[in-house]
Amino acid sequence: MACDRYVAICQPLRYSELMSWQMCMWMAAGTWGAGFANSLLQSNLTWSLPFCGHNVINHFFCEILAVLKLACGDISLNALLIMAASAVLTLAPLLLIFLSYVFILTAILRVPSVAGRHKAFSTCSAHLTVVVIFYGTISFMYFKPRAKDLNLDKLPALFYGVVSPSLNPIIYSLRNAEVKAAAIALLRGDLLSRKMSRFPVVL
Repeated sequence: MACDRYVAICQPLRYSELMSWQMCMWMAAGTWGAGFANSLLQSNLTWSLPFCGHNVINHFFCEILAVLKLACGDISLNALLIMAASAVLTLAPLLLIFLSYVFILTAILRVPSVAGRHKAFSTCSAHLTVVVIFYGTISFMYFKPRAKDLNLDKLPALFYGVVSPSLNPIIYSLRNAEVKAAAIALLRGDLLSRKMSRFPVVL
């Protein structure tokens, strides 16, 4: 999305050339491949650990940090690889997103009309909201010190695993003018009263 917004705003005349179907497929395959390779590496290292005692994971799902707490062997290599993978797979894309928005911001500030600047900013607002929600919670989960209360570790995982993906369609659909107008009307209570007026209750 950051690459798409960068090309659309900074290189609009070359958009169809730079963001071709093949390029989108390569970018999607690269991200899926990196995620799959990281998951395979982490899983193989976790399977090689000795587990003793009860094997009940104190979490909503098989989150790698919760599984490692059950191991009774040395998990220093696992912890090091998790930190390295988090840095590469989380901070590197975040840095690229940040750089793309620096270029986008400089391009927008060169637009002479206020309406043009507002339109360019509005195309990026949904993506920036999703980036802040997702990367904020996932960075808090993997880069903060371990909490003494295990329930505090569950909340960020629940947020980036459930809440953030659930909010994505809502955030992106609010860019649609009709959806935005309906949401504003719903918040004001106009939408419900209009629907009720269409269907009067007959006693």
